[in-house]
This record gives sequence, structure tokens and C-alpha cells, in this order.
Amino acid sequence: MTKILLLGSGELGKEFVIAAQRIGQTVIAVDSYPNAPAMQVAHLSEVINMLDGEALDTIVAKHNPDYIVPEIEAIRTERFYEYEKQGYTVIPSAKAANFTMNRKAIRDLAAKDLGLKTAQYRYATSAASLHKAVAEIGMPCVVKPLMSSSGKGQSTIKTEADIDKAWTYSQEGSRGDVAEVIVEAFVNFNYEITLLTLTQRNGNTLFCAPIGHRQERGDYQESWQPATMKDAVLQEAQQMAAKVTNALTGAGIWGVEFFVADDGVYFSELSPRPHDTGMVTLANTQNFNQFELHVRAVIGLPISEITLERMGASAVVLASKESDTVSYSGLEAVSEASKTDFRIFGKPTTRPYRRMGVVVAYDSLSEGNISEVTQKAKDLAAKIKVH
Repeated sequence: MTKILLLGSGELGKEFVIAAQRIGQTVIAVDSYPNAPAMQVAHLSEVINMLDGEALDTIVAKHNPDYIVPEIEAIRTERFYEYEKQGYTVIPSAKAANFTMNRKAIRDLAAKDLGLKTAQYRYATSAASLHKAVAEIGMPCVVKPLMSSSGKGQSTIKTEADIDKAWTYSQEGSRGDVAEVIVEAFVNFNYEITLLTLTQRNGNTLFCAPIGHRQERGDYQESWQPATMKDAVLQEAQQMAAKVTNALTGAGIWGVEFFVADDGVYFSELSPRPHDTGMVTLANTQNFNQFELHVRAVIGLPISEITLERMGASAVVLASKESDTVSYSGLEAVSEASKTDFRIFGKPTTRPYRRMGVVVAYDSLSEGNISEVTQKAKDLAAKIKVH
């Protein structure tokens, strides 16, 4: 039995804890607020500001974990290098956590160091420099804080009037204390995918079947697996994913996002942990879901293959307003539907567009229709109301 310190305790962390407990691991869940989803199923929990380096040091020393597993961006990740020097194992690695928690570091690594195809981009540190960056990139373009997740602070600039609004919104949505933003040219893509990539200590990198997804406000709304794509295009994406994960080093599941356009595959973003679009794997689309894969990679259990068992889709359940009390209706309608399941995450408070649950639907690979399965998940998710 090993001890895992989970830094971040949202819905992805909750499923990770459940997967870890099923194979006898001990997990300490950490977040900035009490009763976070992963805390509800972990052995122990701690509430700290993970951007406070000294508080983070204290928690690590207190629990002396075998593995430190980050789940969110808002962490003083530069401390991870020191933890590795002290003999701790950071997942996937201190380098990976530092590079991927900051869009500037990972984009420069991908585009400049590894030569991967990406959208044209610039950086801005003020409203004035954002105007300059937009003038160089052109409109429409997308603005994202260097540190954020789930679309927070992200917006699309279509007119000159949008620029100052985009800067203000980016600062409201930024995590951590980094004010800088990335400005990306708009890629005229046909579709986008997440390629869950598993790196292992034995050097064997495996890929899950590609996951298609649709976003609104920079956050995913539905995802489906497998996404339909040509073998040559998938192989190009796999080669790019292998290249960037190898450069970042370490073991674990990675959510590597790509745009697929007429002129090829564009690297978009990367997360060194289970991915929100990968919640589709909770429909048992694979022999191991993404959380089970991550746990096994973390503790060094080898995976010989990842097999696609059936098609599936996920659709999010969102809150519509801010509240300190939460209840749900419509669960019966979802529960009685065939070939479906759902998760309620257990978040103690709501706010507009906060992800509170997910519905998954599935069918056989030979008889199912992925579009129909996705629509089913979406229709059923709409029946669940958050009060």
C-alpha cells in the first residue's frame, strides 16, 4: 500500500481516488475549500492555498507521500523540483507539471523546441500589449490566461471593441498570480480531439481511441469515443503526442488536445492528468477507464494494452446560478433509460455554468451509431436540473 498526495480535489480527482482505493492505495486529498468532491471519498483531506509554497511544503512534510499527484493548475509547481531532489515522486514529473501548468511553457516547447504544428500565437502582459498582439495575429483570435482551466478567462476577439473586454475577462479567470495571456490565431479546423496518452515507467507508451468533443465558453459540453478519423491523421496525432510527452518525461495519463484541419493536425493543449473529455471512459468504453490507467501508471503497474470495448458519449450537467445549497431533479428519467449511467460530483456550491455532474451513454461497436449515442447523452443530461 502506497500513499498518494492528491493536489486538487475536483470531480476528476474523485474518480481517481475511487480507482486508487479499489487497488488498495491511500489517498490524501487537498484543495482550497472543504468537502471538495475527492475529499468525500479519500482517506484524509487537507484544506490549504496551494499557491502558498510554505503551506504546500508543510503538507508534503506532514504526510511524506510516495507520490505527489497534481490535479489542477493553481499550485506552486516550482516547488516540485525541490520535492524531487528530496526523493519524492511527482506525477508525471516536476518538469511536466511546471511546463503544462503554464500555457507559455508548453506552447513554446511544442512549437519552438519540438517543431509541432500549432496555431500562430503571441503573448500579452497588458491591455496595450494585447492590442499589439491582436494586430499581429489578426481577427478572429482567441485569448487565454496562461494559467486557467475549463475555459475560465478565455474569450474570442472578433472586433476591436472586444480587446479590452477580453483582457479584463482573462484577468478575472486567471488562476494563480500570472497576468500574462496567450493570443492564438483562429484555426479553421474540421473537428477537435483529445488523445489520451499513457506513458509508463517501462517505456511503453499507449494510446486510447480518440475522443471527439464540443466546447462552449472554452469548456467541453459533450465528448464521444471513438471519434471518426482517418488512420493517417490519427497516426500523425499519436506521433505528436508521443513526442511531447516524451520530452516532458514521467508516467501517467495525459490529455493531449488537437485540432484537425484540411492541412493536417495542430497541437492545441496538454494536461498531465485525466482529462474532462475523458469522462466518456466512465461508460466502460475501454478495458480500463482513464482514472484506472492513471493510478496504475502512478504506482508503476504495467499496462500491456488499451482496448476499445464499446462506443460511448458523455454530456455535462451544469448549474445555472450561484447557491450554497444544492439539490437535483430528473435523476429518475436518466436512471430508467437503457445503456446509460450518470455521476453527481458532490460539489457543495454552485455558480453559473459550473459542472455538477455528467451523463454517459453507450452502445456496441458493431450496432451503435456514435451520433445517436452522443445525442442521447445530451438529451438525458438536459433532464437533470440543478437547484
